[in-house]
Amino acid sequence: MRHLILLIISILSIQLSYSQINELGVFVGASNFIGDIGATDYIAPNQLAIGGIYKWNRSKRHSYRASIIYTDLKGYDSESDDPRRIQRDYEFSTELIELSAGMEFTFTDFDLHAGNKIGAPYIYSGITAGYYDNSYFNSAGIQTPEETSSWAFGIPMALGFKSNFLGNIIVGIEVGARYTFTDKLDGSIPNSKALQEQHKIGNINNNDWYMFTGITLTYTFGENPCYCVE
Repeated sequence: MRHLILLIISILSIQLSYSQINELGVFVGASNFIGDIGATDYIAPNQLAIGGIYKWNRSKRHSYRASIIYTDLKGYDSESDDPRRIQRDYEFSTELIELSAGMEFTFTDFDLHAGNKIGAPYIYSGITAGYYDNSYFNSAGIQTPEETSSWAFGIPMALGFKSNFLGNIIVGIEVGARYTFTDKLDGSIPNSKALQEQHKIGNINNNDWYMFTGITLTYTFGENPCYCVE
């Protein structure tokens, strides 16, 4: 019986060591917003961001990737370096659920079946869709809900470094910018056209950005990859 248990453990160890085509895990970090309200620093994480992530390692150099991340974007004019914003003293808060899908490309081979500890820098891009509640600023400068919601589509641009130094757990450090195709995330432009004439503020020619900075922890599993050219 003892030999049988050892044999089963050995088989499972081999399977776990070489079945690493899939990755499933979490993203934990923080977000910050760049738009018409608040500070304009691009890497200044200030609000918790958390979500799930999945990767399919198509080759030693690229993976297909999907994620869902939740955060509460916030901005305070009082934290800006712009004297005009400080004097205006607006603030906003927008809960955002982001769906993202695209491709991750490593600058060097990231072969999980090589049997040794490896690390590689990578970039990620694709498309994002963020779900948020619409709002605007009333005549008193207070953020006011519109009782409607919208999707903000955009392009993710992330740079990171990942390593398998924890065995089947892949650890990554990542900084990612999201360029959106909207200027309404912070309520600077109402979604309702009837409100836009009187309540839009800021520069209407610049779309909103937001950032995610944090770590990824993914567990590898699945069938052996072929890594062959079809």
